[in-house]
Amino acid sequence: MAQNNPKWLEKAGKSVFSVITYDNEDKILNNGNGFFISEDGVALSDYTTFKGAKRAVVVGSDGKQMPVTSIMGVNDLYDVVKFRVAVSKSVTALTIAQIAPIVGADVYLIPYSTQKNRSCTVGKVTTITKVESKYNYYTLSYPLEDKMVSCPITNAEGEVVALAQKTVGTDNANLSYGLDVVFGKALAIGLLSTSDASLQSIGIKKDLPDDEDKALVFLYMAVSQYTPEAYAELLNDFVTKFPNSSEGYVRRATNYVVTDKDGANIELADNDMNSAIKVAKSRDDALYNRARLIYEYLQLAHDKPYKAWTLEKALADIREAISVNPLPLYTQLEGNILYAQKDFAGALTSYEKVNHSPLVSAATYYNTAMTLIQLKRDNKEVIAVMDSCIAHCPSPITRDMAPYVLERAQVYMDAGMYRFALQDYNTYYDSMNGNVNDVFYYYREQAALKAHQYQLALDDIQAAIDKKSDEMVYRIEQAALNLRLSRIDEAISELKNAMALDSKYAETYRILGLCYIQKKNNAEACANFNKAKELGDPNAQSMLDKYCK
Repeated sequence: MAQNNPKWLEKAGKSVFSVITYDNEDKILNNGNGFFISEDGVALSDYTTFKGAKRAVVVGSDGKQMPVTSIMGVNDLYDVVKFRVAVSKSVTALTIAQIAPIVGADVYLIPYSTQKNRSCTVGKVTTITKVESKYNYYTLSYPLEDKMVSCPITNAEGEVVALAQKTVGTDNANLSYGLDVVFGKALAIGLLSTSDASLQSIGIKKDLPDDEDKALVFLYMAVSQYTPEAYAELLNDFVTKFPNSSEGYVRRATNYVVTDKDGANIELADNDMNSAIKVAKSRDDALYNRARLIYEYLQLAHDKPYKAWTLEKALADIREAISVNPLPLYTQLEGNILYAQKDFAGALTSYEKVNHSPLVSAATYYNTAMTLIQLKRDNKEVIAVMDSCIAHCPSPITRDMAPYVLERAQVYMDAGMYRFALQDYNTYYDSMNGNVNDVFYYYREQAALKAHQYQLALDDIQAAIDKKSDEMVYRIEQAALNLRLSRIDEAISELKNAMALDSKYAETYRILGLCYIQKKNNAEACANFNKAKELGDPNAQSMLDKYCK
């Protein structure tokens, strides 16, 4: 029932507001109530009002609108949402009661109103049950109108104790209910919130966890679940919330680089990395991250490269980091930068240091081998390092490690060790469960041919053609292989099939001429050699000189 208004009502009433939510088409979705629980704009309302909303505003007791900027937590079971409102100055907020009311205590419901002659409803607590074993759920001795849902329930001193809740499934229309305000205040964004269906049903931006480490994990999980625009906004929020977190600047800078299209974001990334170094607790880590980001940026071509980011700058950063803390990870990056600068001797020194550290892996030995190749070192030395690379792979070789085996196969080919190369190609094939492309079959055919495994060579070049039937190189290779094996008619048939695909591929005619030489048909052979020369085959003239004098 209504009674004489308490002295605190006028001030407390300013904390209560109306909520208007809008859908994806910016049409009004729901109307409801809510109230502030902190002067910086944190508030509570019912989840039902916000479900499906794209945006929301609150209308204060003075009639002014303020946008809802972020959702801070939800619980759909108890129909409550915690959120933040953009406020230009401190707002009037209710003080949360430190002592919960007992059964029989007077409680007041403060409705939303833009009028000065506001009134409140008073009743008593009739029963108290527990929510999650530590929060109170109150049954109250007065009825609740729909327009009063999510209004605050206070004690006799005007301190808020509960959120008024809709009466559902009761035969007693003279009773209403209230959810402990401490329950609402405790709502927060957690590590699993990115997959919380109730939270994600609200299209309004989500707040970050208050703990920095949890917020970083939240960012990590959000990368794959947020749109690029929403994730960028989340990074901005993180930097604002944790301005002394070096990691926040690093992640935002990385996102600037990853999403950059025209070079406009790189200066922003540079500014963030400067901030990261300035606030970093571990300067070496921040320097490493800037060097890493610059190096990764420079691995791709840019129409308008950012002039301040150079390999020299990255090298200076990583060497300063090493001088502070000589971690193998830093030395690895030093090697990568030196390699990119074509200082292969310097890169080799760095890589060999890493190979004698706990960071040693198949990848570090692979880097070393590639550097030895650039230095034109003996094939045996390269093979020994690739052997160490493979030795650091699991046995049997897994799919992700299979490229190292493929690389060693090529090294074996360069060294003329064809049977060893063929073994590696077979190992790669098994590791990939036979899911290989036409190029693989072509390369293995080359190894099989030189290892005198002719049937495998024939099978593989056919497999390459089956994978990519319009590749003339494969068809010429198949014909040349058959010619080598004295399968002349098969070679001629394949060459004519190739001509049907491309009648101006010069090498086809030269190989066909050689086939006719084997059939002792010099006239036909010379006609094809001349055609090959006409089409620009550089080797055709030597055939003419040899067979067509």
